[in-house]
Amino acid sequence: MRKRIKKLGAILHDELRKRDNLLVLFTTVIVILILTGVYSVYTEDDERRQITVGFVYVDDASTAYTGNFIKGQTAIENLFTRDIKTIERYNVPEGGEQAVLQELVDAGCELIFTTSYGYSKGTKEFAAKHPQVQFCQATGDNANDAPIVENYHTFMGEIYQGRYVTGVVAGRKLQSLIEEGFLTKEQAKVGYIGAYPYPEVISGYTAFLLGVRSVVPNAVMTVRYTNTWNNYMLEKKCAKELIDEGCVIISQHSDTAGPAVACEETDSSQTVYMVGYNHSMVDVAPTTYLTGCKINWAPYMEAAVRAVMNHKPIEEYVKGQVWGQDASGGFVEGWVEMLELNRSVATIGAQEIVDETVEALKNDEIQVFKGDYIGVNPNDENDTYDLTAGFEENANSSAPAFGYILKDVIEIK
Repeated sequence: MRKRIKKLGAILHDELRKRDNLLVLFTTVIVILILTGVYSVYTEDDERRQITVGFVYVDDASTAYTGNFIKGQTAIENLFTRDIKTIERYNVPEGGEQAVLQELVDAGCELIFTTSYGYSKGTKEFAAKHPQVQFCQATGDNANDAPIVENYHTFMGEIYQGRYVTGVVAGRKLQSLIEEGFLTKEQAKVGYIGAYPYPEVISGYTAFLLGVRSVVPNAVMTVRYTNTWNNYMLEKKCAKELIDEGCVIISQHSDTAGPAVACEETDSSQTVYMVGYNHSMVDVAPTTYLTGCKINWAPYMEAAVRAVMNHKPIEEYVKGQVWGQDASGGFVEGWVEMLELNRSVATIGAQEIVDETVEALKNDEIQVFKGDYIGVNPNDENDTYDLTAGFEENANSSAPAFGYILKDVIEIK
């Protein structure tokens, strides 16, 4: 009996030893496979994902326009951390972009964002010569024009939505001033600083005024063009002239804080309020700034980076409206955002009105460009548009298309 137990014990010991050896072997194999897999993933990841991204800016961080693009750049830098390297060039004049684009290509950029409308023609021509690099032109309108350049793309947020909401906030302020006896209905006049008479600018100030008139139906607007994107003193001067002409709220489609400072510094007997663009102006106009809106460039930039990392067409990754090599988005897609509301200046309940209006726009419950208006082409008075049936902005492109001046309610100077 003892011999049998001893023999069984020896057999059991041998089996356990074999199992231990198998366990060690199995564990070793698993560790090797894991390490090999991790190495493979990181190797593939490095080859597939690490890219250099270039940015071409018409101004620098001192302007609200370029500062807003820089926020988009920062967002993707924070998102992708080790996966991208970024190179930027500031204060590049329109017409001088090709020399800078060559610098970025020579530096190894696989993806380049150009950020001013005036770069469009030069960037598209340059892209045709460098098919290995993807070029994304913000605010451009020529990606789908012949000849098609496969590595050239355009994108822009549907900013008319934000302009309309800021107009509603301004309209509420006008209404309160009228109700409190500071203004008569006949004095409901707003002013607008526009850079150029482009559809992008016209569409924006029209949406703003229609927002105002949704609250104060008899409000009118005067527009002054600066014919430049970035001139602090000229923008401030134009704003002062609008104030002298009786405008009690000023907004802008220009790049600097000049209009906001003009509103804050005015010696007019009537306080003049300010609606901004791209960047909150509460720091320079704390007693007159109401609110503002901006395009959030980060969603498109993120999509473009991911596409290039994965060697895929950019438009496959875009969450928004896509037409060929052109893309846009609004509040729904996060491409348009409201800036902070200055609660110490805005009317009581303004935030609730903002939230309700944004939600209505998201749900297509508001058609902004609609009403008893006749629009006149500023370049051909015989070309008119009846807004009774409505006009759908951004129906076929990311670039705004509404370029008519509303007869009898908008004055151009």
